[in-house]
Amino acid sequence: MFDVLLSLALSFTVAYLAIPAIVVIAANKKLFDLPDERKIHQAHIPSLGGIGIFGGFVLASLICIQFASASEFQYFFAAANVVFFLGLKDDILIISPIKKFVGQVIAAALIIHKGGIQISSMHGFLGIQELPAMFSVLLTYFTVIVIINSFNLIDGIDGLAATLGTIAAGLFGFYFLKAGFPAYSILAFSLVGSLVAFLIFNYHPAKIFMGDSGSMLVGLINAVLVIKFINVSQSATATLPVDASPAIGFIVLLIPLMDTLRVFSIRIFKRRSPFSPDRNHIHHLMLDRGMSHNAITFALAGSSIMLTAAAYFSRQVGCTILVFAAIASFSSGIALLYFTRRPRIYVARKLIKEKQLRTARLVPLVKDIILESKN
Repeated sequence: MFDVLLSLALSFTVAYLAIPAIVVIAANKKLFDLPDERKIHQAHIPSLGGIGIFGGFVLASLICIQFASASEFQYFFAAANVVFFLGLKDDILIISPIKKFVGQVIAAALIIHKGGIQISSMHGFLGIQELPAMFSVLLTYFTVIVIINSFNLIDGIDGLAATLGTIAAGLFGFYFLKAGFPAYSILAFSLVGSLVAFLIFNYHPAKIFMGDSGSMLVGLINAVLVIKFINVSQSATATLPVDASPAIGFIVLLIPLMDTLRVFSIRIFKRRSPFSPDRNHIHHLMLDRGMSHNAITFALAGSSIMLTAAAYFSRQVGCTILVFAAIASFSSGIALLYFTRRPRIYVARKLIKEKQLRTARLVPLVKDIILESKN
């Protein structure tokens, strides 16, 4: 217990002290995430918060985890280094989606083949139990890569990705603490401490973004935690068994996972690259409804907590029913947002004449002004 609390305190302290320095250095070196016609922010804001998150997380984990009894963790940190430096390069120089995907595959390979993190059973979902070896490996690769990208893509407004990452890692960390897996609990709470410190500077109006270096790290660690949670809680020797744990693990990550799968499906259906940018994410739909950054973050965080609690207390109904009920709930929310959203038109700070507005096809984004539709 002491090591868990120490990891939380250390990671928070390191990240809290590092992030203001990162903001100053980024300003001096002009390392900003510049606004464009697709992005929501209008100011020049640094996107290197992942450095502070990574620094606090790694230092606290290395100090507090007893590696003699947790040898697989060296591969988790190797994978974390891969996604962090890959994301850092993308934050500074921008790399192609293919290169990012290859890096994510390498990170997944490290935690699967070296770290022993693998989905070997569906534990009754759709009536499926043990999985064939090849299908098990492929499913685990798919799961890890989708979770990494889900946090990368949900990071679209101030505070959202870090808040959802904090909730997920905190829930998994609490389970591992109670189940007698202190190393995994330390891993989770080291991430929680860093994210809480980062959120102090990331809630709207944000002073810094986590960037790909931070969001992909959050996705990777939560992928390790959720797969380990499913395997541990359903094992015959589990000290704290949890029925329908695959469904509960899925619901903990429901919002980033389902939003990513939904957006990827829309892009593929439209014959576009699944990694091509657009404004179809759930936070975009909520912004179009007139909600603020903080309102969206708290609404989605509250929904995640309530759905997880409902799934836990209803776990006796089984994996299949819980998963489909969660998907139905998410889909209902998306449908409601589509039917109630208001159209948004982006215009320059110096308002142009109505005649010019009707004829202009593209206006540089400087300030976001909502014009109510007359239709």
